Amino acid sequence: MTNKKVSADQLITEIIKGIEDVKGTDIQLFDLREIENTVTDYFIICSGNSNTQVSAISGSVQKIVSKELQDKPWHIEGEANAEWILMDYVNVVVHVFQKHTREFYDIENLWGDAKITIISA
Repeated sequence: MTNKKVSADQLITEIIKGIEDVKGTDIQLFDLREIENTVTDYFIICSGNSNTQVSAISGSVQKIVSKELQDKPWHIEGEANAEWILMDYVNVVVHVFQKHTREFYDIENLWGDAKITIISA
């Protein structure tokens, strides 16, 4: 399913391109490698303004990662209502939120001990 030759850095770069291509905002990269018992190495979190934009961000990420790296998510959740779409690329998990949903779940604070890089505000 996942192309093992794809590095996490390559994957992160292409995911961020996919988000930026459709104007996803407030992109943050969480490095979880130093935290015990995490399910992944990285989270990428971003926001969209509507369910249409959240769906477009998800589609763009999948299209670019597939085209550039021949990789696809192991699992995707939330596409039906597009309030919060989670794309699991195993080592990198992407969270695409509508703004109000992101504020409500506040996963930035849940994972506050992660090393966080702000890509765009």
